Amino acid sequence: MGSFLSLAGPKSRTSEHDEGSQHETCKRQRMSSSFNEENPRLIPSLPDEISILILARLPRICYFDLRLVSRNWKATITSPELFNLRKELGKTEEWLYILTKVEEDRLLWHALDPLSRRWQRLPSMPNVVYEEESRKVSSGLWMWNMVGPSIKIADVIRGWLGRKDTLDQMPFCGCAIGAVDGCLYVLGGFSSASTMRCVWRFDPILNAWSEVTPMSTGRAYCKTGILNDKLYVVGGVSRGRGGLTPLQSAEVFDPCTDTWSQIPSMPFSRAQVLPTAFLADMLKPIATGMTSYMGRLCVPQSLYSWPFFVDVGGEIYDPETNSWVEMPIGMGDGWPARQAGTKLSVVVDGELYAFDPSSSLDSGNIKVYDQKEDAWKVVIGKVPICDFTDSESPYLLAGFHGKLHIITKDANHDIAVLQADLRDNLGFPPSTSPSCSAASSHEHSDLLAETETVVWKVIATRDFGTAELVSCQVLDI
Repeated sequence: MGSFLSLAGPKSRTSEHDEGSQHETCKRQRMSSSFNEENPRLIPSLPDEISILILARLPRICYFDLRLVSRNWKATITSPELFNLRKELGKTEEWLYILTKVEEDRLLWHALDPLSRRWQRLPSMPNVVYEEESRKVSSGLWMWNMVGPSIKIADVIRGWLGRKDTLDQMPFCGCAIGAVDGCLYVLGGFSSASTMRCVWRFDPILNAWSEVTPMSTGRAYCKTGILNDKLYVVGGVSRGRGGLTPLQSAEVFDPCTDTWSQIPSMPFSRAQVLPTAFLADMLKPIATGMTSYMGRLCVPQSLYSWPFFVDVGGEIYDPETNSWVEMPIGMGDGWPARQAGTKLSVVVDGELYAFDPSSSLDSGNIKVYDQKEDAWKVVIGKVPICDFTDSESPYLLAGFHGKLHIITKDANHDIAVLQADLRDNLGFPPSTSPSCSAASSHEHSDLLAETETVVWKVIATRDFGTAELVSCQVLDI
């Protein structure tokens, strides 16, 4: 801060560091002086560069109210420069963003500040009409009103066998979610039985949605991952004449240039060695997950033939060589799967975690991947999850503040964010943890469960009514 303050004097030093600081401070001065000609100062009796330094140190949860003070303050609070300064000062904050599906056939986003434990509802995603130019359909395609409470991924799989009726009636949008460069992205999905290319971005600084360059291919249920501050999109399905067709193609989005680029398609190498042409025609390969791990994209895969799915390992994309290699056998074959074979995972502090639901559908355990032994090991023997209903996503995984988190519904059917404080990431699995009834307390700081290797804590809860969990992302801003 001293270097910033010293710039106020006429005889500041001109070292390389000070010149850079002087340049940034001059930018802040120009920005702040142009906000309101009648009252050029944000805080009376203080230079604006000092006021901006003060605002940058405030918790981000305060900005929702501060932007209402005046036009000057709103312009400052919504300025990217203020958030760049927060990065310089080490004042960025990790927030959890949760996507829910409500009965009114809508997708709703909610943000949680883990420090204040306060929730914020994001602006609704826009209802945008897309006209099919090739078919010249005047009625258009509605993207965001495509969510229904009863359709499951299993119903989508039926379309791969040529059942067009199921697809034509599908109300769930099947969009993918990603986060890069401090923004949320919603990609593709279904609309009127067609797969879409469109991409929407939510900027938390402006608190607004905007449309960006669309993908080169229409996709639904595709997988996303982040590498080197770029958003990768892999696989999914597209609409074909015979129903849904799994995609092997992949592409990458650069938020700095707002452009998409193609990368090599997934080979699906293990799906190519099926013993008969009949099986090759019946079993459809598809990417069932994707995680950025050790600087590469890990994509587990499965073969589907309704109502069965078979794990077939996976493949790993290396951006340095721009090529795919087969996933280690233990990693691919042992990757835990949830409903319909989809696989959720998260990397926390360099460790790859996945949730493995139990056969009784009332609990599960957490596994961690041991790269040296190429094996998944149970690190948490029992996870206190209470809601294993027909929800497409009865639980979600997230990593923030250096901890593993599970988002699910508690005993009161409120959405709860549970933090796992692992004492030994690769230790032996705990014996038994207390039942989930301990989670019914609404005191966020209450201890949920404690064992030899993990302490569960309720970070936050909220009553979202009958809303179902869809997805989640973490933004560090």
